Amino acid sequence: MEYNTQQSKLINGEFGRHIQKMIEYTINIKSRQLRNEQAKVIVKTMAFMTQGPKDSDDFWHKLWDLLFVISDFRLDIDSPYPKPSKPVAEEKPQHIGYQKHNIKFRPYGNLMENAIHSVAETEDCPEKTEVVKDMARHLKRQYLIWNRDSVNDELIREHLAVLSDNKLQLSPDFVFPSSKKILTEVNTKLQVNTNNNGKKKKKKKKDTVNNQQNQQQKQAKQQNKPQKQEEKLQTEHPLKQDNQEQTK
Repeated sequence: MEYNTQQSKLINGEFGRHIQKMIEYTINIKSRQLRNEQAKVIVKTMAFMTQGPKDSDDFWHKLWDLLFVISDFRLDIDSPYPKPSKPVAEEKPQHIGYQKHNIKFRPYGNLMENAIHSVAETEDCPEKTEVVKDMARHLKRQYLIWNRDSVNDELIREHLAVLSDNKLQLSPDFVFPSSKKILTEVNTKLQVNTNNNGKKKKKKKKDTVNNQQNQQQKQAKQQNKPQKQEEKLQTEHPLKQDNQEQTK
């Protein structure tokens, strides 16, 4: 019995040990023509094991490149695509840095801070005061979604002042909605979304049941066809005999 610990290192886990052994066997074939034929068979087997569309030229190009990678670039064959070089295949992709914005308060996000800055630069008008009130309500809502606990309304006022560089101030008589009311609204929306997802799943189940019933009806019709044909032959046969007797 062979254990994986006793075998060579598995280079590509997607295609497994058998494909790797087939490639190693192909490397040791002396005839170049036989190696080319065996390589084509291996690539077709790899395509059979891969899901998705297989009509694009890029798909087959990747399989031939993987063939050389799994062989550790020791396979000498005539490939329909240029043979990849080892350093290029082992080259690591460039690191994509995470966009780090200097967000002052993470519960609100960068978009909300930019919106508050743009509103703070506009001229004073009745529409601006209403927008500031809506922003204050939204800040409290976002903070509760982040924290899930009651929050002091004075803290939201302070955050609004900090985000707007003390350019936006709420009137002293402004009243925030209660934390309980905001949390109940959030929970009801979550329940509605989950219920809608459940309904969609039920519809899918109904569709599968309908498809099964249609298939059963088609099978029953196909089974009844030969019986109807036999009945027609039986009814037509005596008529043919009567016609023959009349002609005699």
